[in-house]
Amino acid sequence: MPKHDHTVLVLQGGGALGAYQAGVYEGMTERGIAPDWVTGVSIGAVNGALIAGNPPERRLERLREFWDLVSSGNPLATLADFDPLRTGLNRLSALAAATFGVPGFFSPRMPPPLFAPDGTPGALSIYDTAPLRKTLEELIDFDLLNHRQRVRLSVGAVHVTTGNSVYFDSRDHGITVDHIMASGSLPPGFPAITIGGEQYWDGGIVSNSPLWYVLDDAPDISALILQVDLFSARGQLPDNLDQVQERAKDIQYSSKTRFNTKRGQELENMRRALVRLLEKIPPALHEDPDYKMLQKLVGRKRQITIAHLINRRFGHSTNSKDYEFSRATVRQLWEAGLEDVRRTCAHTDWTKALIPADGMQIFDLTR
Repeated sequence: MPKHDHTVLVLQGGGALGAYQAGVYEGMTERGIAPDWVTGVSIGAVNGALIAGNPPERRLERLREFWDLVSSGNPLATLADFDPLRTGLNRLSALAAATFGVPGFFSPRMPPPLFAPDGTPGALSIYDTAPLRKTLEELIDFDLLNHRQRVRLSVGAVHVTTGNSVYFDSRDHGITVDHIMASGSLPPGFPAITIGGEQYWDGGIVSNSPLWYVLDDAPDISALILQVDLFSARGQLPDNLDQVQERAKDIQYSSKTRFNTKRGQELENMRRALVRLLEKIPPALHEDPDYKMLQKLVGRKRQITIAHLINRRFGHSTNSKDYEFSRATVRQLWEAGLEDVRRTCAHTDWTKALIPADGMQIFDLTR
């Protein structure tokens, strides 16, 4: 059976929800699906670096170490297993994370930024992310990550003063812990990261989905793209204010996903229409510069299959789900990602997804 030239893992941002992506990766390893390119934003960049920055046999181990660490300090980790109290306990769990921080990830600034002089580091963010820097340095082999024969990693950030989206790519230059930190520095919680004298924030501010970077960077790629989204564009009508805020967050952080896939399909349809039009041009005009330019443009053929995996809303989730790090929730998210991959790969259409086809085809088999 023919195969795509590349397997790309596209990881959205979403804080604590990133445990779902770790479960997806475990499911991929079960099926023997190994990415040669990972692109991520925010927590997707962290998970991506843990994958690209470790040998295949240690990747799952490192992902578990990270998610066990960040869910280790929550005093409600075991209590949250009792379903009748789950929603309320999740809110308390998120409150604990916001008040006391998350082990190996972030801690509250003391004194609070309100009492720090303007322009000082303490005045620019609510939390200190030094714990995350230490965690990443311990769990990621950056020499391995930057080896050209290994998995390519691209992480998205935004330039603070220009507002432009920027991608740091191991294909073009070395990736350091600063690049991963920058991709996840969501203000006002986390401080900007300085790289080359410039400051960067979380790439999700501009676009929480790195799919556009893959499509723009490699217009003629043959790839199976596994896109893992942590917020669902589709959802039910809310019943209370907390659900209103949660629904708004889902829409906000999933909007670019819909835009990117729709844009990619529209461009592919235009390319095919242009091919048909050029076939109708008389031979006498084939030397025309405009004809040659368009011929070169449509000559780029892509064979892209997007397998879309989406973290669906749990019945007990709340508006604070992206910073709710209880052990029970992290475990449930991980298992949900694993189960979604298993369900997807068991679907009869999965064989079709694995076979390269001209243009772009999209599968969402877990819906």
